[in-house]
Amino acid sequence: MRGAVATLTLNRPKALNALSPELMDELVAAIARCDADESIRVLILTGGPKAFAAGADIKAMSQSTPMKMLTSEIIAKWDRVRDCRKPIIAAVSGYALGGGCELAMMCDIIIASDTAKFGQPEITIGVIPGAGGTQRLTRAIGPYRAMELILTGDMISAQEAASYGLVSRVYPADELMAAAQAMAEKIAARPPLAVRMAKDAVRYAAETTVREGLEIEKRNFYLLFDTYDQKEGMAAFAEKRKPEFRGE
Repeated sequence: MRGAVATLTLNRPKALNALSPELMDELVAAIARCDADESIRVLILTGGPKAFAAGADIKAMSQSTPMKMLTSEIIAKWDRVRDCRKPIIAAVSGYALGGGCELAMMCDIIIASDTAKFGQPEITIGVIPGAGGTQRLTRAIGPYRAMELILTGDMISAQEAASYGLVSRVYPADELMAAAQAMAEKIAARPPLAVRMAKDAVRYAAETTVREGLEIEKRNFYLLFDTYDQKEGMAAFAEKRKPEFRGE
């Protein structure tokens, strides 16, 4: 952890960070701890230079059954990443395929190195994306591009992902983590309650109708007028000084 920013690193390099149930349990638990720690304001999720995560652990699920998949709630656990109240920046190098691409899309911002590759290749092993790939990818890049990637199983480069709107920024590989840290620190310096409300409203924009999203935005906007940080931020603006946000 560095200041108000916590970095979580997927660390199964020999398996290209394949997302085994054990690894996901550890990740979900770590995110829950960070979410509960008021000293942490922003999370960075990253992997290794060769792979952010090359997919789900195929060996672990190859002999599974529909009932076993249902009762184990193996995918339901992944939703806890998306439910984190604090912003998560995915810093992606190397492969982000299948479950790895889906995990990145559960985060709030995706930045990538120029070595990154994204894709949903599940079709090549007889299944389809099951942790949000058909839904989040479609919302991120549109139905026709998503359909092409999901039906062919092809990969796209970081530059293509950025041009499609999946990735916010692309950096040289050796600059990625410094860029992620700088972005995280900039967000961490903003008023925490407003950051949380903004994240909530943007999430609704991606998952509901415009009318429903506008109601959430309006509600969150009004609620922030009951915070210390709103009074401090507006006073500082009027007085031409730097605000001192307290997260209250």
